[in-house]
Amino acid sequence: MTQLTGIQKRAERKSRNHTGLDMNLVSLIDIFTILIFFLMSSAAGVEILNTSKAVKLPESHADKLPRETVVIVVAGQDILVDGRKVTTVDEALATVGDEIAPLKAELALHASKQVVRAENKAQSKAVTIMGDKDIPYRLLRKVMATAARADYSDVSFAVTKKVKA
Repeated sequence: MTQLTGIQKRAERKSRNHTGLDMNLVSLIDIFTILIFFLMSSAAGVEILNTSKAVKLPESHADKLPRETVVIVVAGQDILVDGRKVTTVDEALATVGDEIAPLKAELALHASKQVVRAENKAQSKAVTIMGDKDIPYRLLRKVMATAARADYSDVSFAVTKKVKA
């Protein structure tokens, strides 16, 4: 039986406790490649407005994609601006004249928000009206007139794209 020196004992312990960690980077690279491909293909410029189940949009052959603007939803019994209830349809129809005061106040609040990038300045004065196809025209006219009086110069309507036969 031979006596081991301290250095030899340490080398023996190191070799005994050494567990080799082999990492297969090929499969990890494959996963990241697939993930990047999926993210790039899903973000290819498709913009969809979120619609409520209560709103049945009219159909159109519109070819323009929606932009991110302030969205006025006129559906059921409520009028919403970017998801916040502003007033009810009955109150809006009962107002005298073409201006809906709570809607104008909410639109003025959105217009007062400062635009960070100069190229988005024009979009800050754009509004999209998402109205049910069965709302009366006089209500739609009041909403459009209120948006115009709140200095929103670019008014768009949300529609469902009709499938070409």
